[in-house]
Amino acid sequence: MNKDKIRDFFDELAPAWDNDMVIDEKIMNLILDNAKIEEGHDVLDVACGTGVMIPFYLSRNVNSVTGVDLSVRMCEAASAKFHDERVKIVCSDIDDFNPDKTFDNIIIYNSFPHFIDPEKLIMHLTGLLKDNGYLSIAHGASRERINSCHSNISDDIKCELMKIEDLSSMMSRYLDVTAAISDDTMYQIVGRKKVD
Repeated sequence: MNKDKIRDFFDELAPAWDNDMVIDEKIMNLILDNAKIEEGHDVLDVACGTGVMIPFYLSRNVNSVTGVDLSVRMCEAASAKFHDERVKIVCSDIDDFNPDKTFDNIIIYNSFPHFIDPEKLIMHLTGLLKDNGYLSIAHGASRERINSCHSNISDDIKCELMKIEDLSSMMSRYLDVTAAISDDTMYQIVGRKKVD
């Protein structure tokens, strides 16, 4: 995969992104329940896009939401939508993102197949979690559907979404896995930061 091509791809999609988005509120809320998003939490939304998940976080009265995305145009769209002081949008490669605080919850929603080195990403994000914080990787559709949707996209910008068992094995090197779901409606794995 190639980060420049990934950025260009999502820059092109940004203007129509919200129009093409299908949101199942029941699935979204289940994802947030599993991810342990609660009132007063600080949330990091990785590859936030136009901010599809942000209203769901805010509805739970979180303390803050930091959205990070590689695409300038996605970040511009998200910034234009949210004028809540709790929301901060940062245009950055997540590999280079080193904030001055840690987070209760980190979520990667509908974007995991576009990361070049999944294990490096999990290791980096684990370091951005508070003790007992949660990292969640989720999709609002089945693994089969996600891979099918990506089947006609260049390998420069995606890889296949891993089997949940393989991702669970990888994540368990860094986090205590608390949920692993892969069914006809969704895909999600959640890990809690281990405390020494």
